[in-house]
Amino acid sequence: MTQAATREAVTAVWRVESARIVATLARLTGDLSLAEDLAQDALVTALESWPRDGIPRQPKAWLLAVARRRGVDQIRRSAGLRRRLPQLAHDLEQNAMPEPTELVDHVEDDVLRLILLTCHPLLTPESRAALTLRLVGGLTSAEIARALLVPEATMVRRITRAKRTLADAGVTLELPAGQERTDRLDDVLAVIYLIFNEGYAATQGDTWARPDLCHEGVRLARLLAGLVPDDPEVHGLQALLELQASRLGARTDAGGAPVLLDDQDRTRWDQLLIRRGLTALRRAENLGTPVGGYTVQAEIAACHARATRPEDTDWARIAGLYDLLSGVAANPVVEINRAVAHGRAHGPAAGLEVLAALAGDRVCTESAQYAAVHADLLARDGRHRAAAGEFDRAAALTRNDRERQVLTARARAETARDDDPGPD
Repeated sequence: MTQAATREAVTAVWRVESARIVATLARLTGDLSLAEDLAQDALVTALESWPRDGIPRQPKAWLLAVARRRGVDQIRRSAGLRRRLPQLAHDLEQNAMPEPTELVDHVEDDVLRLILLTCHPLLTPESRAALTLRLVGGLTSAEIARALLVPEATMVRRITRAKRTLADAGVTLELPAGQERTDRLDDVLAVIYLIFNEGYAATQGDTWARPDLCHEGVRLARLLAGLVPDDPEVHGLQALLELQASRLGARTDAGGAPVLLDDQDRTRWDQLLIRRGLTALRRAENLGTPVGGYTVQAEIAACHARATRPEDTDWARIAGLYDLLSGVAANPVVEINRAVAHGRAHGPAAGLEVLAALAGDRVCTESAQYAAVHADLLARDGRHRAAAGEFDRAAALTRNDRERQVLTARARAETARDDDPGPD
């Protein structure tokens, strides 16, 4: 294997195993920052030695053993660490060279602890997303900064501040119980959903989508489904993300320009992801507990996945599911999408009626999504001049360059069809 190929293998192993390594070290040390430092030291050692010596038979065990030895060495050199963590050296030395089977003990709970920690309610949503990508996703600060479109220095400060916030508050890695665990799990699902959505429909920048963030969201959802197999919403989220991700290859053309749902080549939809999504959806439904918002959204995505042609889409069922979602997880974004569904199922006037209920929400009506949906419904209702104006307004509101191009083109098209029959 070439040196470059070996380095790629190191990176791949790290991406898959870093959460387990950091989580195990955090349990042993009780110190999140120290655990991450030790894990990073092991990664650097692997990058130096694996190209020379070859990839070990058990890469995760090798990395964890190196990290533990570094921890013992660091404690022996630091009187401060010896005072602060008197049991650490003993614990690490007792587990210095683990067998692969030993890594099974605790590790799944360790990862769940880490995920719940990165989504602690003390942190802002932006910090939760960054810390989750860093500690659970194994991404570097530079990768996270590129993904979330902020300067790397800003991202480093955000992650450092988040870890300091948790340390100053004395937050431990103990698994929360009862309502606290339920609340924290809801935060975890929301963060994974946020990460995926930012990749699926980038809020800003010059690309329509960022598949790397979508794939990371799907990977985190799969990981969580394995850790919490008895929660239907965890499987509902996995189903939703798998089904949405199946369309990624068809959402842009060869030049990166957006391709809207009705215009997509559905033969390019990833059938493996669709099967995985439908399987996860069945798991969610078979658990027999009340259906939650992610599961309902997955049902909606499944309606699209099952339609081999746009005209086969069961818009009446989708509209009914959005009515259900509105009762389960009401928010302006759901209502905007409900307007789309009702407009397709029952005619544009029905969609406009749903949208009219949001007129008093200034933040919502001043969003690009609201303006674009309003424009589309007006166009379908034959009010082309009004639609052109709303498409122009949507183009001015969006921060995504590719979306702006689509909206501007639609405004021009509606202007060219200017046969508006009546008042706006």
